[in-house]
Amino acid sequence: MIRRPHGFIAILAMTAIFLLGCPPDTVKVAAVLPLTGEAAGYGEAVRRGIELANEEIQSQTDRQTPLVISFVDTGSDPEKASEQLTEQFGQGNIIAIGGVTSGEAKQMIEVIDRYDKPLLSPSASSPELTGISRNFYRIFPSDHTAANKMAQSAFQDLEIETIVIIAEEQPYAQGVHSVFKPAFEAEGGEVLELVAFPPGTSDLEALVEHAVSFKPDAVYLAGYADGIGSMIQELRRKRFRGKILTTSAFATSQAIAKVGEAASGVYLTQTVFEPDSEYAHVQKFVNAYQSKFGETPDIYAAHGYDALLVVAAAAEGRAPLPDELKKGLRDEVKEFPGVTGSIQFDEKGDVRKYPRLYKIGNDLVLIDYNEQVRRQQEEIRKRREALQKQLEELQRKARSGG
Repeated sequence: MIRRPHGFIAILAMTAIFLLGCPPDTVKVAAVLPLTGEAAGYGEAVRRGIELANEEIQSQTDRQTPLVISFVDTGSDPEKASEQLTEQFGQGNIIAIGGVTSGEAKQMIEVIDRYDKPLLSPSASSPELTGISRNFYRIFPSDHTAANKMAQSAFQDLEIETIVIIAEEQPYAQGVHSVFKPAFEAEGGEVLELVAFPPGTSDLEALVEHAVSFKPDAVYLAGYADGIGSMIQELRRKRFRGKILTTSAFATSQAIAKVGEAASGVYLTQTVFEPDSEYAHVQKFVNAYQSKFGETPDIYAAHGYDALLVVAAAAEGRAPLPDELKKGLRDEVKEFPGVTGSIQFDEKGDVRKYPRLYKIGNDLVLIDYNEQVRRQQEEIRKRREALQKQLEELQRKARSGG
């Protein structure tokens, strides 16, 4: 047996630390995001949220387990996302934030299972991802809950009886409409037609003409922001008078601003993120984001922010090992107070969150539909009370001869 000097192992350890450029308890996190390409609007918002969370974490002087973040661009290409994740895991990153789109998340599953390392998605929502891997977690709810909510709201609240679905031919949109259609029909509604089109289709006029020819009460648009925006504009050009429904994929300030006034009146479902919330941790995030980036954060920035804070909570006080991180995600993330709501994972890695129905107002700001109805009902009640008091006063004066 060859005996090593007592300091030999320590020297090797210190050499490894020097080469890696991190202290031994550091958790290396890869943020594998679409920073260019068609999904860049989502990826950039998530990146900003992560960046802001990282600054907050680095300022915590009492942290036991530091984090180091590496950002890489997938170019909105699912295959490249898989390649980038492989490279990042090979470089020693032990957990990744990524799978911003459902297509990218699906391609990354094989990589996380091969390396047996966790992936936390800030925004992938396809129902097909539920339980797909013991290494996969997400803080964005499945489209199953969002599509069911829209189906229920469309029939019960918006009194829509007939609808045409217009959907891009990609995993996210397919996951949405595959849940929405049977849910809407179960409510008592009728889906008159499903119009599918390839992503990036430039000539949408014929598709829209075909959809509106059925004279539906509403259309439901499933896809990513650019495709949804183009469909909304084309529907407005055709003077479609029915309601336009869509998904949280359109809930970015850039997407809504790009469509402009044509977006006013569009309905969508999304999880709760209220920038004007009175909760101190939400105010802290919104104020810091506005100070750094000069605008109000959207739901994707908020989920990026929460994603890194969840990783930090799971890693704190634990050895920088994949299994330890997974234990942290399961055991430490209990009713975590995120800016997007309370975060806790179920046994399949899904988060328990419940979306609401929103309407885009004339000022292009999202309005909570149920809250708007409540306020309108309250205003009606106050007016009735005021009229009743006036009537009683007139009756009193008439009786007194005044």
